[in-house]
Amino acid sequence: MKGTADAPAAGTVLNALATGRGSAFAIDEYVAATVTLEAESAVSGTVAGAPNADTRLVERCVELVTEAYGDGEGGHVETESEIPMASGLKSSSAAANATVLATLDALGAADDVAREDAARIGVQAARDVGVTITGAFDDASASMLGGVTVTNNDEDALLSREEVDWDVLVWTPPEQAFSADADVERCRQIAPMADLVEELALDGEYRRAMSVNGLAFCAALEFTSEPLVEAFAHVDGVSLSGTGPSFTAVGDREALQAVADIWNQRDGQTWLTTTQNDGARTR
Repeated sequence: MKGTADAPAAGTVLNALATGRGSAFAIDEYVAATVTLEAESAVSGTVAGAPNADTRLVERCVELVTEAYGDGEGGHVETESEIPMASGLKSSSAAANATVLATLDALGAADDVAREDAARIGVQAARDVGVTITGAFDDASASMLGGVTVTNNDEDALLSREEVDWDVLVWTPPEQAFSADADVERCRQIAPMADLVEELALDGEYRRAMSVNGLAFCAALEFTSEPLVEAFAHVDGVSLSGTGPSFTAVGDREALQAVADIWNQRDGQTWLTTTQNDGARTR
């Protein structure tokens, strides 16, 4: 039994570390997963191009899906990513979503499970293996459903979802930052700012929301705010993505190109993409 699926990356509107409420938007870059199931077999995993990568998350996704919708089959999952790992662009959520859908596809059950529930399986897997602090339902829901979502991560509840049509600029520095290493207590100190960002997001003021989020979480997580300041002259939506180190800006392409000209002077990779409203999909 074999299944394949793709799930998009995402950028941050509101980081959920401060209050448990989060918001994210899907972008047009992907993690692909191929799952091959076998009866009475252990689950193994590989990441294309990264032989030493930690595969516990995707392996646990396969286990949870086959326990719930199959007969406890094992097998193998291979993921391939366009998204830099540990960059703040939700590569873990995308890998989990792609693996969950590919496993359901292998079982012939991809159309029988609501997409929100499929995202919750990946969130549970992330909690089980300890790669998330908040549960990351904001990231998982944006990747699984597409568009921009606002969530209560403490309850894995979807508060709102809206389709958006934005051009997106991403700058990813060479270093990595792992969500599980973030200083949660320091982030909780900026809860009043996170509450303001949540209000803006629920009112549909996503660009203003992400800009406030960016300033607040750059301070809390001790990242430079210079990329934000450089972008503000051209766009009104820019933020640190997740727990960093990537930054994302949204706006029209001409304005983003002006920001790209500035960010290109920094080490790392700068690239233009768009939002994605269809979410994860089987092939």
